[in-house]
Amino acid sequence: MSTKSNKNKKRAMRSRKLVALATAAALTLSLPAGAFAATNASASTSAVSSDAAVSTTSSAEGIPTVDPVNVKLDAAITKSQAIALAQKYVSIPATYKLQSASLSSSFRTSGLYSVWSLSYTYQVKERTLGNINVTIDADNGELIGYNSNTDTSNVKPVYPPKVDRDQAAKVAQSFIAKVAAAYKDQVQLDPYIGVDEKPPLTGQVVHTIRFDRIVNGIPFVENYIDMQVDGEGHVLSFNRYWDSSVTFDKAAAAISSDDAAVKLQAALKPTLGYIIPYQMKPRKPLLVYNGAPVAISAITGEKVGNSVAPAKETQVSAKPLGNKPSANGSLTKEQAAARVDAAFGIPKDAKLTDSQYGEYADESTGKNSSYWSLSYSVDNADGKNVRSIYAQVDAQTGEIRNYSGYNSANTGSGVSYAAARTKAIEVLGQQLGWLADQYYLMEYDTSNYEGKKPEQIGSYYFNAIRKVNGVPVDSESVQVSINAYDGSVENYWSNTSGFEYPATAPVVIGDEKAADAWMDYYRVQLTYQSDYNYYWDGQPIPIEKYKVLIAAGEIKPDEVKSKGEAKLVYQLVPRYNLDENVTLDAVTGKWINSNDGTVTTLARQTATDIEGHWAQRELELMVAYKALDLQDGKVNPNAVITRGEMIKMLVLAMNQGTPIYYASDSKAAASFSDVATSSNYFAYVETAVQQQLIDVGDGTFNPEGKVDREEMAELIVRALGYNPLAEHDNLFNIAFSDAAKVEQKGQAAIAVGLGIMSLQNGKFLPERQVTRAEAATAFFRFLQVKADLKEAPLRDK
Repeated sequence: MSTKSNKNKKRAMRSRKLVALATAAALTLSLPAGAFAATNASASTSAVSSDAAVSTTSSAEGIPTVDPVNVKLDAAITKSQAIALAQKYVSIPATYKLQSASLSSSFRTSGLYSVWSLSYTYQVKERTLGNINVTIDADNGELIGYNSNTDTSNVKPVYPPKVDRDQAAKVAQSFIAKVAAAYKDQVQLDPYIGVDEKPPLTGQVVHTIRFDRIVNGIPFVENYIDMQVDGEGHVLSFNRYWDSSVTFDKAAAAISSDDAAVKLQAALKPTLGYIIPYQMKPRKPLLVYNGAPVAISAITGEKVGNSVAPAKETQVSAKPLGNKPSANGSLTKEQAAARVDAAFGIPKDAKLTDSQYGEYADESTGKNSSYWSLSYSVDNADGKNVRSIYAQVDAQTGEIRNYSGYNSANTGSGVSYAAARTKAIEVLGQQLGWLADQYYLMEYDTSNYEGKKPEQIGSYYFNAIRKVNGVPVDSESVQVSINAYDGSVENYWSNTSGFEYPATAPVVIGDEKAADAWMDYYRVQLTYQSDYNYYWDGQPIPIEKYKVLIAAGEIKPDEVKSKGEAKLVYQLVPRYNLDENVTLDAVTGKWINSNDGTVTTLARQTATDIEGHWAQRELELMVAYKALDLQDGKVNPNAVITRGEMIKMLVLAMNQGTPIYYASDSKAAASFSDVATSSNYFAYVETAVQQQLIDVGDGTFNPEGKVDREEMAELIVRALGYNPLAEHDNLFNIAFSDAAKVEQKGQAAIAVGLGIMSLQNGKFLPERQVTRAEAATAFFRFLQVKADLKEAPLRDK
């Protein structure tokens, strides 16, 4: 196929979808848009037909829903006025129809407020092509949020975008001056939020822009305006998070930023913990240092923030109370039932209503596991169910994983918290005896149980965490609930893994070095931190009590007054915009990805050897998505790409840059003998096999083998789904002067015809090896062509 004939085919293909996409494309290129300000207004979307109709919602801050019986939603702005204001603030085409309007009452920390939410929809033949949402403050008519969504899945990414981040910030500032003029001189561009975001592999480029509220020349980062601007310069979102009721401490900072950094590091205090990265190969416990951010007063240097009383920890036993259950083969149903009866007691009149046996590959341990699920029912003389029991038993070890016992006939004079606590510890010791010295009952404030009757308590809830060598184990815990009437066990849930932990604690880098490392992760920020106080009948009440009284309907929201006071603080905030979760390896002192345990860096990797290279843009994109790995900071653009690297790049391109993981399972069968489950290429190669991008052949893959141009052409054509067509090479006008040397003529013709690969002096050069720069360029073009060929799914019914 010649390039010219291919262009004609592409032109015809585009014309077939031109009519279907014209309207959506026009909207995409001309409409500003925005995201609904959920934090300020969590509004329902039930349609209303008059200015007086209202609806109520729960607050984004977790304060209970306002009861419409107790609260009258008075709004200074009517629905008609809200609609007129929305059309004033933003452009709403005539093709968009008002689908719903709702007046909602919600809470922010400063108190009750109301908001109008307007939703517009553009539909063709009952197919939604676009949505516009506008939220208006129902008290003062100000714009809170704006959102316009159109289908952009077929939009080709443009690199570099026509509008860069600096230009996008200016577009955003102009938009604020138009729709929120009262705020334009109170905000300042946040130089950190949205910086260094990776460009998308598909769809449009979007810049995230934030403007912080400035008070006394200092950012108040709790209040801000969030916006998104696309690479064409169109506003895609406007969200205003603002509370004008806050009062600010006018005192100036008494300590310098450098002194604050020293005090913050002293207050940081990293803590040890075990994690088991879910996507690690193979999975195993890792000892890490966690470093939660802290804040100090900019005046006194003392640590500030909500102080929660530490939990009271009670070790279940000073030593193990038994041996670890061993896998002695599969238990029978009767043996599993006997285990449940011995542990929690099964009533003699209980009937076994359901039993299930199952087996599965345990992703945690890489071993095969099996279980019994048993369900019982107790009926009264009238045949009515009065009690039900469910239990899950490990069919190999007999360990009870879950138990629940519901009893509708609560009898008994009641048991104290102390008695319930004793029972919970007894259950933990019996069920996890071999780990009894590693489990600790965690108790917080128990005063809410004092002076209450069993019917007011219902159940006592207990939680125990696991510690190995005194270090908490992430996600391993046990929950027990005790019936407040008779002290019986109502629920038992165990999340104890089968991983082996070291008998002695490994040598770690130490708290001081850990704090140094976490200070590299954070930066010091001078800002205001708000603190709200609530008053009822002139008396202060805690926020927790406030919420309870509101939920119980004992007080009305407008009876409570709030006062927000903001104090000047230095706080730690993340220095980098990371696209992965990281933590600090306590043994090596290196940063690792907490999802897969691999070593990583805080700063995004950039290649040091591609400045000015003809493929710099394409290589930067592949490095950003880790499709190409760096060695000593170099991407080596002229080195020949390997088969493993090529497949990883292709699969990442098809998966929009999202890494592929396979859960660790030692019994997983690899398709190729030379790509084991421990290989970094395993997940990508297996995905390529599943998607029929490569064939198993003789069972070897040769991941370090070099890739030639013919092999790359075949991979690309397979990924596009054109390989069956390419096999009919007689359909193509092969214009290569070296066509006789090309075995996959159809694949080569398609790759060249679509502009993904190029000829050199009229030759395809099938045997020439592909460099990393050439591969990056080919897959960059592949992404653009793939988006261009994607048809809109518009069909007549």
